[in-house]
Amino acid sequence: MTADARPPGAPVRGLPRSLVIARAWGKLAGVGPLTNPTGVPLARTTKLLIDPLVIRPSVRPHLAHAVLSDESAGELEALLLAARSDLAATAAWFTALKRARRRAGITQGNPQDLYFQRAFELARRHGPPAHDAPDIAATTLAEVHGDNRPGLAELRAHLSDPAVAARVGREIADAWARRTPPADAVAHDALRLLLDSCANGSGAEAFTALVASRSGSAGSPPADRPGAARVLGLTEKDLPLPPEPGTSATKTAMPPPFDRSLFERLFASFAAVADSGDVLDDVVRDEIRRTAGAWQLTEEQSRVVLLAAAEASTVLADPAPGGPALAVDPAPAAMTDAARRLRGRWRREPFVHHALRLEETPATARGVREAVLRRLWVRLHGRELRGDAVQADDVWALLDGALRSVILDRRGIVKASLTRDALEEAA
Repeated sequence: MTADARPPGAPVRGLPRSLVIARAWGKLAGVGPLTNPTGVPLARTTKLLIDPLVIRPSVRPHLAHAVLSDESAGELEALLLAARSDLAATAAWFTALKRARRRAGITQGNPQDLYFQRAFELARRHGPPAHDAPDIAATTLAEVHGDNRPGLAELRAHLSDPAVAARVGREIADAWARRTPPADAVAHDALRLLLDSCANGSGAEAFTALVASRSGSAGSPPADRPGAARVLGLTEKDLPLPPEPGTSATKTAMPPPFDRSLFERLFASFAAVADSGDVLDDVVRDEIRRTAGAWQLTEEQSRVVLLAAAEASTVLADPAPGGPALAVDPAPAAMTDAARRLRGRWRREPFVHHALRLEETPATARGVREAVLRRLWVRLHGRELRGDAVQADDVWALLDGALRSVILDRRGIVKASLTRDALEEAA
C-alpha cells in the first residue's frame, strides 16, 4: 500500500512532498528570482507557479498529498525537471517585469502576486526575454495595472482640461498643416544591401547610408496617396486623419497606429514617459510632432527600420482575390536574404502548411504582413519614448522579433480553436 492510497489508520510511508520539491528544485538552473535564501522555492513560487501551473494537483490528485510514494515522488520530480526551461524563462521575465515596474514608479501590490503567473505566461509565449523584453514588459504592466499607473491619471486630466484640449487641437492642426513631402529619394541599392546583410550582422554601412540619405522618410507612405498606409495595416482609413487628444484607451481594442489618439499612443508606453522627467506639455508636444512626421515617428533610424520591414515583408502579403491560398513569392533571385528568412520562418509553421492546402485561407494565416508592421511600429515608438535609439545591429532582431511575436499569437489562437473543437466533439 502506498502513501497515496492507504486505508485509514495505516502508517504513513514515503517521502515528504516538500522534500521532493526541494530536491528537484535544486537541480534547476536560472531560477534564482523564484528561490529563497535557503535554496528552496519561495512560498509564492509553490503557491502560484509550481502547484497550479506545473504539477496541477487538480488533474493529478495523487501528487497533492503531504507524503508521496516513491512512484509519485518520481513523477513529481520529472514534471519539475521537464519544466526547467519554462521556469528559468519565468524567472527572467519576472526580473524584467520588476525592472519595468521600477522605471514606471509603481509601488502598489506585491510583485510576486501580480507578476509570477504573468511571467510564466510570457515564458510560454516568448521563451526567455530577448531584445524586445522592455516593450513586452511595459505592455504587460499596462495590462496588469491599467489606469492606475503613475502619470496616466495626470495625463488624462491634462488632456481633459477644455483649455488644454483646445490648445492641443490647434497645435495638431498646425503641425499637420506644415507637413511637406520628403525631398529625398530612397537609396534602393543601400536598402537591398541592408536586407541582404542585416541578419548576419554586416549591415552597418548600408544602415548608416540609409539614415544619412533620409531614405526612411522618403519611403514612408505618401500622405496624399489614398490607401498607401492602409495597405500596410497602419490605418483603417484611406488617408490618416490628425489625431484627437483623447482621454481613454484599452489594450484589448487599440486602433491601428495611425488611427490612435494622443492618449492612446502614449498609453501603452507610458512607463517610459513617466520615467522621463518631462512635464506633460513637453510629452504631448513631442507626440504631436511625431504624428506629423514620416511613418508618424521622429527618428530617421526608426523610419529606416520600418521601410526595411515594409520591403522585406512583401513576401508575407495576402494573395490577390482568386489567387492561391498564400501569395506567390517573387523569383528567388529577386528576394533579399531578409525576405527569404521571414518567408521561411512563416512557412515552417504547421498551421501555415495547413492553410496552403485549403482553397480559402484561414484568418490565422491572413494579414500577417500588416500585423508585423503594426507590432514593429509599436516597438519602435516605445523605443523613441524611452530614448533608446535603434542601431544597425538591431535591425534584423526587430524584424524577426515582430514576426515571431505575430506567429506566437496566431499559434495560440489555433491551439485554442483546436481545443474547443476537441471539447465539442467529446461533449
